Amino acid sequence: MDTLIRRVQPTEYGPLGELTAHAYLTDGLLDFGQSDEYLHELRDVAKRAAAADVLVAVENDTLLGGVTFVPSGGPMADIAGPGEAEIRMLAVSHAARGRGTGEALVRACVDRARATPGCLRIVLSTQRTMRTAHRIYERLGFTRTPERDWKPIPHLADITLLTYQLTL
Repeated sequence: MDTLIRRVQPTEYGPLGELTAHAYLTDGLLDFGQSDEYLHELRDVAKRAAAADVLVAVENDTLLGGVTFVPSGGPMADIAGPGEAEIRMLAVSHAARGRGTGEALVRACVDRARATPGCLRIVLSTQRTMRTAHRIYERLGFTRTPERDWKPIPHLADITLLTYQLTL
């Protein structure tokens, strides 16, 4: 697989937004209230790219997936504190799954975190049902941090995001 990981280009904002939204919808990850609002966030790659590093995986000019890397203290951070970078919105097209695309995107984020001065850890949130992603994180050395688990919509008791971290 000759997959290239690089920054998203403005011409890819729309396609990456749709790929991300489609992945989350077809995987059943938007079954909680206010999903329309989060769906809009997933599709708004231009906003993400202005506030963080959005990376894509491409192969022969085909977009395979993307991820948002939030450097320490970035406005897109959900849980990152001082000295921490955060991974958000990892998505891989269904056609590219099982080929190492997700792992390559996460590895690129880890490399960026290691290259960020003062960055001690990389953190992320995930849903319980994202078991394939959990296996990638654990294979790369991430560990669960249940004390940081959180509810994105506090009044919905059934949705708790699980957290992981990798100490650099």
